[in-house]
Amino acid sequence: MNNGKNLKAVAYGEVLWDVFENEKKIGGAPLNVALRMKTFGCEVAMISCVGKDKDGEAIINQVKSLGLETDAIIKSEDFPTGLVNVTLNERGSASYEIAYPSAWDKIVLNDLAKNLVSEADVLIYGSLICRDQVSRQALEELLLMDVYKVFDVNLRKPHYSYEILIQLMNSANFIKFNDEELLEIAAEMHSPFESLEENMLFFAEKTKATAMCVTKGKHGAILLWEGQLYKNEGYPVRVSDTVGAGDSFLAALITSLLTGKAPQTAIDFACAIGALVAEAPGANPDISLSAIENLMAKVKV
Repeated sequence: MNNGKNLKAVAYGEVLWDVFENEKKIGGAPLNVALRMKTFGCEVAMISCVGKDKDGEAIINQVKSLGLETDAIIKSEDFPTGLVNVTLNERGSASYEIAYPSAWDKIVLNDLAKNLVSEADVLIYGSLICRDQVSRQALEELLLMDVYKVFDVNLRKPHYSYEILIQLMNSANFIKFNDEELLEIAAEMHSPFESLEENMLFFAEKTKATAMCVTKGKHGAILLWEGQLYKNEGYPVRVSDTVGAGDSFLAALITSLLTGKAPQTAIDFACAIGALVAEAPGANPDISLSAIENLMAKVKV
């Protein structure tokens, strides 16, 4: 899938346990993106923080077993490994109760972390990590480095401010929103436009980002790439839960685009894997390339 080019990626941000009614699974949007990029053949490292506790040890062991570089996941003596209570409604849409403070709120960069980013092709980061000043300052230092920057907008009330969101957007080369996030931030920035497409072009003009995408749930996504808009109308699946679907979508889209795939092919592929993740329980189900291709082919027929 990668045209013979192996991307070197670094994800910065939260690693945690998603706690469902009957079980808990590793999660955190940046980690979910990193794990999916690894399945596409990327060389991926994670920069984060866990507690010196059983939950933290279990995360590191599991992430390492899945092939990610974990040496830049530091351990905190003072704060516990992050936990998020996930509640699903009847449609499988998730709401989140995010414990604070957690170890991932207190990321401090070491030389290894800085070296990983300096040698990477792409840095993935989100907005939730900026709810605490410690992790936000570490991110601000990384954003000064010369690397392709992908900002995953991830609005979780009350853990964000518009001032910081705009700063993060201005640092990015590529921004990923869902439709509600895009319209909320557009309103705050006094956009005169109502449509997703017009607001994407508005953001491209108002920020330094040259590319972006907007996910629309079951209705697919829109991509702005090199001044052109590309669309996918979605793939019908029976939703189990939506946890991690947008993260796998972003992983597939960025990997495809940065390894030279055509933009329409990239967004079609990304929407298909997002749908298949929504069809399965949890954020990081195993998804085969043949399953993705079969779903894409089924819709084309």
